Amino acid sequence: MSGTDWSEWHDAYERAGSTLDERLDTVRAQVRRHLEATVPVPVRMVSLCAGDGRDVLGVLAGRDDADRVSGLLVELDPGLAERARAAAAALPARIEVRRADAALSDLYVDAAPADLVLLCGIFGNIGDDDVRVTIDAARQLCATGAEVIWTRHRGEPDLTPSIRRWFGEAGFEEVAFVAPEQAQWSVGVHRLTADPVALETGRRWFTFFR
Repeated sequence: MSGTDWSEWHDAYERAGSTLDERLDTVRAQVRRHLEATVPVPVRMVSLCAGDGRDVLGVLAGRDDADRVSGLLVELDPGLAERARAAAAALPARIEVRRADAALSDLYVDAAPADLVLLCGIFGNIGDDDVRVTIDAARQLCATGAEVIWTRHRGEPDLTPSIRRWFGEAGFEEVAFVAPEQAQWSVGVHRLTADPVALETGRRWFTFFR
């Protein structure tokens, strides 16, 4: 079980110009790109370890077509989950916020396959083997042609080259990889090109170590 106060950690998003604020802007830009590319088709999304949902919910709050989006946000922290629930309730989008451990595959039986999957704030907090397992499991959450948006710091040892390769080996092609020279964060986007696979229930994909 993580010992980090994640509600307090998320407060850093409020500091304009912070590395988290810059990363958030980049994730939101990729969510917008995906939505623009799929107009007017309905979009089903899933966000694991969603925090207060400000990445996807912040984008939907500014869109006239938010009502075509449905999905599931999973967050274990009670304060963050409640903030996400309140924000989602104010939108025409049909977003469920579920307070639960996002690593458990059974949570997604009624949410997969999705067109957009967010794995943000996860890969820097779990072991390398769990990262690989989670990437392989992402295919179980994806519909045909779905995109996965993920984040990871590039501190030594930089795991992002392996992450990008593992997505390729799992049947995804890279759409974008944003890694500013002046910062250590990165945002990647991969699209499923292989056939989707059925969700395997009863699995734990990862465990936070902090």
